[in-house]
Amino acid sequence: MSYNNIISKENNGITTITINRPKKLNALNRETIQELHEAFDEADNDKDTKVIIITGSGEKAFVAGADISEFADFDVNEGTSLAAKGQELLFNFVENLSTPVIAAVNGFALGGGLELAMSAHFRVASDNAKLGLPEVSLGVIPGYGGTQRLPQLVGKGRAMEMIMTAGMIDANQALSYGLVNHVTSLEELLPLCEKMATKISRNSTVAISAAIRAINANYKDGVDGYNVEVTEFGNCFGTDDFEEGTTAFLQKRKADFPGE
Repeated sequence: MSYNNIISKENNGITTITINRPKKLNALNRETIQELHEAFDEADNDKDTKVIIITGSGEKAFVAGADISEFADFDVNEGTSLAAKGQELLFNFVENLSTPVIAAVNGFALGGGLELAMSAHFRVASDNAKLGLPEVSLGVIPGYGGTQRLPQLVGKGRAMEMIMTAGMIDANQALSYGLVNHVTSLEELLPLCEKMATKISRNSTVAISAAIRAINANYKDGVDGYNVEVTEFGNCFGTDDFEEGTTAFLQKRKADFPGE
């Protein structure tokens, strides 16, 4: 598919989706959110894609936030709809993808940008990255899952401080908080993410999808994550990947997972 605001390319089992609005510091407008949904959906349904990397164009920003000009004059109903549709279309959608998603945070990840990064299954940052949720400085709160995912990742107290102060933290502080998994130079950011993606792609895509569902279940109200784990664990026994993985182990060779 062709897009106006993003670039999506698959190579060796890795689809890299790049938000390409450098003059707007890759800010998220409605068209970009829709295009991201379509690109993630396409990659998730592509049998050749084992891992997705999401990043921003240029050297300044992953995503510097939402496009405020689009909603500055919204009323209560329009604001509520904006958050609900955005969460459904992109942020919750990414979190629950069957294909693992790595956020390569190459600069500013603010507001909706940090919320998008937090929707990914984990994050790697360049050493020039700045992360924050500045929404209260505009008289609003994070609306794309930020008040929920940030406490899950960094703890309630740190999330309260970050949101209330509307301040930014640097990459090393984000690393110490557990908000990102690794920090590297800007030049090595994508190569490191690709290296990790390649390592992930060698494992069972079926099992990885099951693991994503089981891990996410722990954060859903009214769902017993342990029961989901038991069910997903049991389901793995009926897959070709399980047969190949256990056979390869017993034969002392590397597994060649067929995927399903």
